Amino acid sequence: MKDLFVGDAVLECVPMTGADVSYLASLPFHEPPEQVLNQLISATPWRQESIILWGKPRVQPRLTAWVGDTGCAYTYSGIRLTPLAWTPLLAALRVSVENLAGEPFNSVLLNFYRDNNDSMGFHSDDERELGPQPVIASVSFGEERTFVLKHRRDKMLKSVRIKLASGSLLLMRGDTQRNWKHAIDKERRPCGPRVNLTFRRIILR
Repeated sequence: MKDLFVGDAVLECVPMTGADVSYLASLPFHEPPEQVLNQLISATPWRQESIILWGKPRVQPRLTAWVGDTGCAYTYSGIRLTPLAWTPLLAALRVSVENLAGEPFNSVLLNFYRDNNDSMGFHSDDERELGPQPVIASVSFGEERTFVLKHRRDKMLKSVRIKLASGSLLLMRGDTQRNWKHAIDKERRPCGPRVNLTFRRIILR
């Protein structure tokens, strides 16, 4: 699989079996990552949800928010999210991400990792409303964290670990969600805050 060239940006393709994953270390945007991070933290109405895991309610180890077009409700792990309105900052980021991905997005899930104790367990973004081959564009601001992918069935395939820099874009397409799970582990060392945005397209019925 070859790298993707979009204008002056080069998305580096990550070699994986049964997946289409590419990475750009620095998203072209008119504001520096540190400034974007501070705006997102201060202006977002964060929530800490309880999800159903192994049949029991558990508090998520991070804060979240759901933003999208009218009608773009999203359900995962027993949570149904009604979208907040786009802010000027998120709308501008959506345009930048759409230009690079070559795909339209109508929603974004925001995750706020406050410190090294916040995390995201292994999962796939394979909910029905995302369609059979969803395009997920993940943008990170703040502390660098390691994004881990492992195959859902083939235990012989090694896990893939990608360090997501502040201001970076990770693009997942094709059968990635069908074949792979991903996670953000806790860190042993103390670390600063990170906000991650996963742009996606909800299929409206």
